[in-house]
Amino acid sequence: MTNTTDRDTPLTLRDAAKLLTGEGRSAHDVEVLLANAIQQCELHANVKRWATEQWDGRRLPGNINPRETHIERRDLDAWRSSGGAA
Repeated sequence: MTNTTDRDTPLTLRDAAKLLTGEGRSAHDVEVLLANAIQQCELHANVKRWATEQWDGRRLPGNINPRETHIERRDLDAWRSSGGAA
């Protein structure tokens, strides 16, 4: 798991979702929220996509792989400040 206390270390999409989970939202709900923000170019990320036959578990928009997609902490923070996680 990515060290979420090191602000210079990119977070996986999955780890970013865990940071934002709460207020009645599941980790998967937040992963979908993040994936949609990435797809709409509201949140910058280094995206890795699954090929359809590789998919395991619940799908995300754009076949984004939550374990191999990385988000810089500063980009996540900027997205959150803009109201993205609301």
